[in-house]
Amino acid sequence: MQTVILVIHLLLAIGLIAVILVQRSEGGGLGIGGGNSGGGNFGVMSSRSAANLLTRTTAILAAAFMITSLGLALLTNTRTAPTSILDQVPAPAATSDMEKTAPAQDSGPAAPTR
Repeated sequence: MQTVILVIHLLLAIGLIAVILVQRSEGGGLGIGGGNSGGGNFGVMSSRSAANLLTRTTAILAAAFMITSLGLALLTNTRTAPTSILDQVPAPAATSDMEKTAPAQDSGPAAPTR
């Protein structure tokens, strides 16, 4: 379930980026989606109706992006209980058969302590 929502979330992010870059900004910006130069609108839509469509599309994609963000956050939060790395106990080290049967070797006299 989380993977499906994550894929939808990524597709929404890519779509949102594309729609925002296509919009014509007030200052010129990238504004590659229309205008009177170069046949950007091909006579299908006026610049005002294209702007309204892009604005609505941006709002819908942004709302869906926020919903999937909240959904992913809730799924992640309820899936595992929060734990501290300090609370984890390391597993005991396994001893081999050689260590069990090998005699202890004396390394000599111990150094005196001061």
